[in-house]
Amino acid sequence: MPRVIFKCPYLKSGNAAHKENLVSYMATRNGVQKISIRNKNLPATKKQDQFISQLLTEFPDSKNLFEYEDYLRNKTLENATEFISIALEHNLDVVAKKENYVDYIANRPRVEKLSAHGLFNGGDEPIVLSKVAKEMAEHSGNVWTPIISLRREDALSTGFGNAQRWKDYLSSYVPTIAESMKIPLEDFCWYAAFHNESHHPHIHMICYSQNPRHGFLDKKGIAKIKSGLVSGIFRQEMKEIYALQTQRRDALKAESKKAVEKLLAEISAGNIHSTKMETLLLELAENLKCTKGKRVYGYLPPRIKLLVDNITDELAQEPPIANAYRLWQEMRNEVTASYKDTAEPMLPLSQQKEFKSIKNHIIHEADRLANGQISLMELDGAEQSEPPDLLQEENIFDDIGESAEPVEDDESDATAAPYVKWTDEYKQAREFLFGTGNIAPDFEKAFALLQAESQNGNVLAVFDLGRMYADGLGVEIDTKKAQQYYAKALDGFELLEHRKPWKYLEYRIGKMYAGGLGTEHKVNCSEGAREGGLGRDYEVSAEWFAKSASQKYKFAEYSLGGQYLRGQGVEQSDEKAFELYLRSAKQGFPYADFEVAKMFRDGVGTEKDVEQSTLYFEKAYIGFVGLEKQSHDDKIQYRLGWMLKNGIGTKQDIPKAKEYFQKSAKLGNTFACYALAKIILSEEAPAAEEVKQAVKYLQTASDSGNPFAEYALAKLYYEGKYIGQDISQAVELFTLSAEQDNEWAAYSLGKIYLTEESCMDIRRAVAWLTKASERNNQFAQYQLGKLYLAGEQLPKNAEKAVAYFTLSAEQDNQYSQYILGKLYLIGNAVPRDKEIAIRWFMLSAAQGNEYAQFFLDNMDKWKEPSVSFAVSRLMHHMSRIFENNHPPQKSMTGLQIDSKRMKKLREKKMAQGHKRDDLEQKMNY
Repeated sequence: MPRVIFKCPYLKSGNAAHKENLVSYMATRNGVQKISIRNKNLPATKKQDQFISQLLTEFPDSKNLFEYEDYLRNKTLENATEFISIALEHNLDVVAKKENYVDYIANRPRVEKLSAHGLFNGGDEPIVLSKVAKEMAEHSGNVWTPIISLRREDALSTGFGNAQRWKDYLSSYVPTIAESMKIPLEDFCWYAAFHNESHHPHIHMICYSQNPRHGFLDKKGIAKIKSGLVSGIFRQEMKEIYALQTQRRDALKAESKKAVEKLLAEISAGNIHSTKMETLLLELAENLKCTKGKRVYGYLPPRIKLLVDNITDELAQEPPIANAYRLWQEMRNEVTASYKDTAEPMLPLSQQKEFKSIKNHIIHEADRLANGQISLMELDGAEQSEPPDLLQEENIFDDIGESAEPVEDDESDATAAPYVKWTDEYKQAREFLFGTGNIAPDFEKAFALLQAESQNGNVLAVFDLGRMYADGLGVEIDTKKAQQYYAKALDGFELLEHRKPWKYLEYRIGKMYAGGLGTEHKVNCSEGAREGGLGRDYEVSAEWFAKSASQKYKFAEYSLGGQYLRGQGVEQSDEKAFELYLRSAKQGFPYADFEVAKMFRDGVGTEKDVEQSTLYFEKAYIGFVGLEKQSHDDKIQYRLGWMLKNGIGTKQDIPKAKEYFQKSAKLGNTFACYALAKIILSEEAPAAEEVKQAVKYLQTASDSGNPFAEYALAKLYYEGKYIGQDISQAVELFTLSAEQDNEWAAYSLGKIYLTEESCMDIRRAVAWLTKASERNNQFAQYQLGKLYLAGEQLPKNAEKAVAYFTLSAEQDNQYSQYILGKLYLIGNAVPRDKEIAIRWFMLSAAQGNEYAQFFLDNMDKWKEPSVSFAVSRLMHHMSRIFENNHPPQKSMTGLQIDSKRMKKLREKKMAQGHKRDDLEQKMNY
């Protein structure tokens, strides 16, 4: 039996017919309801049984009531009375006048009254019962009287056990009811009353149009109202059903894939199931040659439509497709069973509206078969939807936390400004800035102390003020003011170093040039001198690091090693990088330990040595723990969190990793914010509050210009997952990230401009895909190859297509390898070369591409695109359609972007290339 019973009779104009015996019962109904507690479990009386028989004869649909189910289960006096009472209520349209109906539902026993009576609507004004009754009696049109019934246990578990809850819900649901009844919302009038029965509660409604000519309710409208009621009342349970359907869909996806592979194997062995399907496809192909107009099912002549229907139903005979269709029907019935008495019949696949798209696929394949065209359709959707963890691909650990800098005994002369000195006041300011085991961070006190030290001429304090403005520590983020402080600090460091060379100052100056911190006024603006418009000059930073490293200064050795590893400002040399890192590590520097461990592990600049790699990773972790206890620096906390999250140098411990990330995030570390958000959003079912916090972390990091956070937040906006979908906001954030050389953001922009109707722009799509391709994104290269080969959105350019496919295939992209195999086999866009084709097919098939394997298995038989392969592509289309045709899961309540944040993003967009404090952190693990 359905979870919700919905009945919608109507009262015609004029008096309703009366059935004497039923009216007589109604007149004495109040007395009938009062049953002695002692007598309620006695057997139903003979008169009750006779009356129930008469009721079922007069109103056979009463058998569908919950109360009749109770009566059949246990024929007691109480259950018989309850059923008789409710059965009569469900048929008041037959036994009552309109005005009597209004009075009855408003005042009958057990009606829950919100005022003097039980009648309510969506407004707050008091309802005058006599006025409503008069309106009803004089209304010349139809009046619908819906009745909604719930089981008692369902009403209690869902919160629908009181009138106020129904009033709130119906007020929001009436637009659907009005639309289903084909009544304009502005003309729609409704009233309702909640009857809290002793067994199962129900709601009575009165619905009509102010314009008597409006209003018509058919079976389709009733089904729509029922479906919406179930979704609204059982919202949480429906989520669970949708989750179960998703599991079923995933299982179906796997089974469909196996089915395709099995069919391909049988095709290659010459053991095709359905020669009839081949015959029908060939017949359709021949007919299409002689058919003018659009190759779309709706435009074809009836005889060809019939042919397409026959092919569809023949496909449905294939066991995997038949099984998939059966499972789909079961999934559908799980939902409809909540509001329908009987399951829907299983129609032939060709008659099922939800799968009509397969007919156009059949037509398309037959058309290609007739023209001998090369097809890429079997690879539709073969895209990389989720890039690897961005923080796993880039080395974001180049920078050393400021609090990890040494407190030098050798200080500059503090008698005249500027000077560098670790005064007691400066040390206290640092304690407030980073916190200690006993002192929590206090940015306000830190800022005041640093300002005082800065005014006295301490360059160290000047630099730290720049850091606070750059990261928004206790102040609003202000990159312009941050750069002003950095520039002042750099001038001071250079002046002091000129007075008296000192390895520490040389190192600090090198760091500022490497990070573009306050260097814009000093860096030569000629082409190539600055990196990314950020004021960096790696040649100058390398010179300063080299001066300091020559004095065996471990910090400078580490930083110079990084520049040799990346070839920044020096000739790239893995061996030189390893030498410098090892020199630094031997002096007890955990940052260098970490890099040495990676190089031993990967065999970069030295021989591979797993044992040494493990040893140095463990040393690095222990060293970072010690440094963090002393300094509480956000960058060290982030490192520790990352190592714990990935089990590097220590056992994996996600909860402890989150603790370190949270400490780091509080100090403004945008990478910690990003990492925390990733951990939360990767959980199978994150709590709503945690999701909000994750989005907040991403927004904080994004506002600071973190390209990874911008990318992650853009994906949430694009997919509408956890926050309301906003394509324009996604484009804005993807753009900010892509302009910081994030290849995945550039690729995503290309796909959006290529596929989203609201912002389709082939020129921009190609520009962003090209930018991603230049960063060696294999999927962007694959996409560009498809565009140039198809020649639909761009002028066809086979040479460019092959070049892009080759670039992608050389990065082991199985789809590009497969297409190259087809091109060389057919001789399309390249000279025909069977050996090269086999090589590409083998590389693709080795990665599980069943289409490439099909060609390899049929290489000797193959001559031209065959009907067999057309059949396999149709099977592929079918599997995709079954995967996609399922009820969508509801996302969590959307979080909308606020105006302040939008303003910030707009300002950032207008001022691309703004400077940031942290050396752009990258990680290569």
